[in-house]
Amino acid sequence: MKKYILISSDIRKKILEGVYQANQQIPFEKDLCVEYDASKMTVKKALDMLVSEGLIIKRRGSGTFVKDLATDEIERIAVANQFRGTTALNPGKEVKSKVLEFKVIEADNLVKNKLNMQEDTFVYDIYRVRHIDGKPLVMEKMYMPIDLIPGLKKANIEGSIYEYIEEDLGLKIQSGHRRVSVRKATEIEQQYLELDSGDPVAVAEQIAYFDTGIAFEYSISVHRYDSFSVEFVLTRE
Repeated sequence: MKKYILISSDIRKKILEGVYQANQQIPFEKDLCVEYDASKMTVKKALDMLVSEGLIIKRRGSGTFVKDLATDEIERIAVANQFRGTTALNPGKEVKSKVLEFKVIEADNLVKNKLNMQEDTFVYDIYRVRHIDGKPLVMEKMYMPIDLIPGLKKANIEGSIYEYIEEDLGLKIQSGHRRVSVRKATEIEQQYLELDSGDPVAVAEQIAYFDTGIAFEYSISVHRYDSFSVEFVLTRE
């Protein structure tokens, strides 16, 4: 993943977790350059991303400060942040993927229904295990229309698919609908996630959307029970 994205992800995480609080000044660009071992241009690009998201504000002659956002806005950003992908959510950590399956297939009725696809359409069929700092944390089964995400290669599957979508294809991932359940791990999940018989797993079924409202991913992610959390925003009319 490109360094400016990792830097912006780390600073965003610190804001959402309260390390940097409302109206607090974050370190100067020159100090961030040292902290992240990055050029001034890279740090500036990372900060510009956060400015465009409305998380920080630059004050001429004073520095860069965390915006004083309403609670519901912070919650909205926190939930949206979950759809940035495993790599972006784990800045500073080594994220690798073991590819179990990567092929193009004709979408079955379930996938066509989930992604609102027409007849005779094809999707990438992806199955991989994500490792963070050498520890297997999640198994992902994903389906993505090949006409929406052309040119996907095994190297992208081994790295960050979302980075390829946003950085190489120039598409914007906007949101996702997710349903979470819990069950016991299967034998293959015990094997690849290094679990014991009878251990539980969290299962997240998700449909992800571009900013155009088009669904581009249907996935089922199986997470280790000791490494999964999810944030929800509940509202009442």
